[in-house]
Amino acid sequence: MRPLQPIDVIHLFPEERAALLALLESLSPDDWRRPTVCAGWSVQDLAAHVLGDDLGSVARGRDGYSDSWIDASSFDALVAAINELNEAWVRAMRRLSPQLLCEMLRFSGERVFAYFASLDLAATGGPVDWAGPGPAPVWLDVAREYTERWAHQQQIRDALARPGLTDRRLFAPVIDAYVRALPHTFRDTPAPDATHVRVDITGHAGGAWSLLREGGRWSLYAGDDAPAAARVTLDQDTAWRLFTKGITPAAARPEARLEGDPALAEQVLQTVSVLA
Repeated sequence: MRPLQPIDVIHLFPEERAALLALLESLSPDDWRRPTVCAGWSVQDLAAHVLGDDLGSVARGRDGYSDSWIDASSFDALVAAINELNEAWVRAMRRLSPQLLCEMLRFSGERVFAYFASLDLAATGGPVDWAGPGPAPVWLDVAREYTERWAHQQQIRDALARPGLTDRRLFAPVIDAYVRALPHTFRDTPAPDATHVRVDITGHAGGAWSLLREGGRWSLYAGDDAPAAARVTLDQDTAWRLFTKGITPAAARPEARLEGDPALAEQVLQTVSVLA
């Protein structure tokens, strides 16, 4: 069992965006209109949402600007407010042509990636809400930003029946970031100290992690050969879809292997690594 290490994704943003633009610039008009797993959103809508993520990050982070008050009094209120803002943005962006959208994604990508690269990744920043309500290291917030762009590109590729970005370099950091939600997922799950819950993600981008109950709280470590009270094994494709609510726990269960304490094992399937 080893301490977790920071996730380094700064160098991956340009490669992810280049792949997205190459894909989008190859699409037919019908392709742009294809529905995605995001209810009510087409491929064009989802691409516009990515543009909004870019511009919002630059405006808030680089420029310190915000003209929208968001109700963050609870997790549910925060999610509802963000969903409302996202819907308004996507509706407005339907006026853009696909060509203009691609041009703007190239423009926004250059600026948001330069902003991320300017940050002190070792500093403490604001919360990454799905990982917990407290301050989080900046590197985790930047990793979250990468996972959002990677996942949205996957959703676009799924809608178009195109191969995904599953190279280990691009995919493994996504899985590594998503599992950081496990301690928060287990925050209200009681167990005696020294209880272990093992999570194995199979595939070339996967790995092994262990939740350990210590001092009345859950902590996450990399790897673990110690006997576990529960063990959950998921393949990497099922894992990322589950953690982003692309599939439900019920849909993931037939693809998973759950061993040991059923309550602890089942709780792993409740992990959500997005604001949704």
